[in-house]
Parts: sequence; C-alpha cells; structure tokens
Amino acid sequence: MNLYPLLRPFLFSLDPETAHEVTLKLLNATYVSGLSNLIYPKIAHKPVTVMGLEFKNPVGLAAGMDKNGDYINALDALGFGFVEIGTVTPRPQPGNPKPRLFRLPEHQAIINRMGFNNLGIDHLLAQVKNSGFSGIIGINIGKNFDTPIEQAADDYLIGLRKAYSAASYITLNISSPNTKNLRQLQQGDELKSLISTLKEEQLKLQQEHGKYVPLVLKIAPDLSIDEIAHIARLLLDFDIDGVIATNTTISRDLIAGHHHAEQAGGLSGAPVREKSTFVVQELARELNGKLPIIAAGGILTASDAQEKLAAGASLVQLYSGLIYRGPQLIEDVVKSL
Repeated sequence: MNLYPLLRPFLFSLDPETAHEVTLKLLNATYVSGLSNLIYPKIAHKPVTVMGLEFKNPVGLAAGMDKNGDYINALDALGFGFVEIGTVTPRPQPGNPKPRLFRLPEHQAIINRMGFNNLGIDHLLAQVKNSGFSGIIGINIGKNFDTPIEQAADDYLIGLRKAYSAASYITLNISSPNTKNLRQLQQGDELKSLISTLKEEQLKLQQEHGKYVPLVLKIAPDLSIDEIAHIARLLLDFDIDGVIATNTTISRDLIAGHHHAEQAGGLSGAPVREKSTFVVQELARELNGKLPIIAAGGILTASDAQEKLAAGASLVQLYSGLIYRGPQLIEDVVKSL
C-alpha cells in the first residue's frame, strides 16, 4: 500500500525541517502500532556479504535521517538491508542556525547545512541499546564544531571507542561541508595521520572487545582524480574496511538560477548523481576489488542504483530519494537487483 503520494503534498507544505520531524514521528507511530507490515511493501530477502557482515539486502539508509538513533526500528521496518545513524559527535550540539534545510523540487534536490545537530554519542548509544535492534547498524561519527581541526582525531577516537561495541560498522564522516574545515581532513598528510591513528585504535578495540568492527571512510563528491587516487592508496595502505562515496556536493552547476542556489550547504539528490557515480568508478578502478564501496548520492530510481552497482559499488544507500519517492523506492531498488 503506497500512501506516500497522498502524504507528500502535506509534507511538502511544511517547512523542510518540520516535515523531517513529522515524517519520523509518523513512521514511529506506524511501527509502534504494528501497522508497518500492513502499510509497507514486503521486501524480498536478497542477502549479500560485505566487510564480513551479512546484509539482508544491499539497500541501506544513509546517515543524516536519524542522527540520534531515535527511530532505528521504525526505519528498519521500511525494508532496508541496513541502517546508518548519525552523524553523532562526542558532545551534544545544536548545529547551525535555522533555516538550514531547503527543498528544490524542480531538481529533485535538497540543500542542507544542518551542522551535525545531535544529542551526543551517549544519547545515541542509549537509544541503540533500548531499541534491541539486531540488524546491521552503522554508526557515523564526526567531530564537534568547536574542536580545533588539529585536534579532530581526539573527537574521532572518542566516537570510535564509545561506538565500537554497539556498531556493526563505524563510518568516519570527514566530508560534510557544514562543519568548518572538516573536508580539510581528506587532504594529504592530515588524512594519513587520522586514519593511521584510528586504525591502530580499531585493532586495540578488537582485542579488548573480542570482535572486529569494520571502519569505513565517507568522502566527498568534489574530489579531483588525483585526490581520489590518493585516498584509495591510503585506504589500502592502512587496511580500512570500506568507503562510502559520496557525501553532498558544494557544486551548484546543475541548479544555477534556482532561488536557493546561493544557499550555503551540501547539495544532495538528483544533481549529485553523476558526480557521485564518477567517484565510485574512479575508486573502483584504483581499489581493484580490494575493498568494498558503498554508493550514496542521487539514487532516485532503481536504474540509478543499478548505475552505482555497475560502477563498482557493493551496497547503496538512500536518503534524498526517499523524500521525493517515499518507501516505494526501497522495494523498487531491491526488486531490480
């Protein structure tokens, strides 16, 4: 039963951030009332093993939808093969001033400059525990806005240590354009220093907890071929377990002239599709199958997802596509695989 076409005009009449909150509350009410099985399509079981983890299907929820882990079970009930929550920071923070979320329906796009608004990692971990969730869960970690970039590794270490026992995998978000200087961590020696520090800690935590939790790096779509090649070499050199390509773009080429085009923040949705696929292709060429790629960015149809997989991805993640297409998109993508 696809109710989303009926709900979308109401949701799009609301302020985007209000609509986001209302949607999550509606999903949760549906789950708690036991109506999920009646309303949402039955998603076929198409298991795939990636990073040593068995995903019930290759279609996941990207980070950003549920920053605090408040709606894990409700989102899982939509039929995702895995759910990624966050980005979460060591300490709670309010994020950037509102308004900070903008729809561009003409382009099936969204601009956000949320700024890692979240209640902190301790709240998120309590929510994960309370959820009793047994599926694949990724925890996406970042740094607090007021932590100097030179001390960013300290925040990522806190996130890694705290999230380790609760996560199926942990994502290092160094590619959001909405935290000052964060993308600087993707460059040269700074990236090398960061991932070597975190890899060393991951191996210590493996011994401490008696389990291995994969470490994944999330990168931007605005990288040059040389930068992509450099990142790929470091991923291989330090045995990082996977890479998510990509985050949002700072480019406005494909929305020039739109009244929101000058809004600061990351652009997602249809305009990032080609850039994201290009990064997936380049990574796949450089990595040569030695570690998996999770593709995100501009997936609004089953054919968009197929494009990412053909470019070299093992898994895909959805976010903006859900806002424009609703939960039916999950079924469409899974059925096409």
